[in-house]
Amino acid sequence: MTDQPLRNETVVLVDPATLVPAELLALYEAVGWTAYLRDPESLRRALANSHRVAAAFVDGRLVGTARTISDGESIIYLQDVLIHPDHQRRGLGRRLIAVLFDSYEGFVGQRVLLTDSEPGQRAFYEAVGMTEVHDIDPPLRAFWQLAKP
Repeated sequence: MTDQPLRNETVVLVDPATLVPAELLALYEAVGWTAYLRDPESLRRALANSHRVAAAFVDGRLVGTARTISDGESIIYLQDVLIHPDHQRRGLGRRLIAVLFDSYEGFVGQRVLLTDSEPGQRAFYEAVGMTEVHDIDPPLRAFWQLAKP
């Protein structure tokens, strides 16, 4: 696959209620995020409660999504950036993030992401201008707590 844009692609902010549930679930399944498939209604609520949602379409079919959780003024949490494996490495992930980040006018001083250590994650997020917290100078601390099931 190339890093060139696809001919019939669109990357836009969307109302999550307009996303076709079957396409959304198929996308999460294709990338192996099966925890979301156990409770589709929870996924629907998560998207509905997001601050902004961006979607990537190829030939009218959903092939990627990304969303933010935010107060809209000072901080953005980037969440669930996913691209169907058949459409990865074509710039769609970068474009999803750009559409989201560019939609915040004025001051939003912090853009935060918590992700796993899957190979390639660091290089991808550095390519879109993000820095791992332990690499920031002066040093920052990041804390988190995983909820018990």
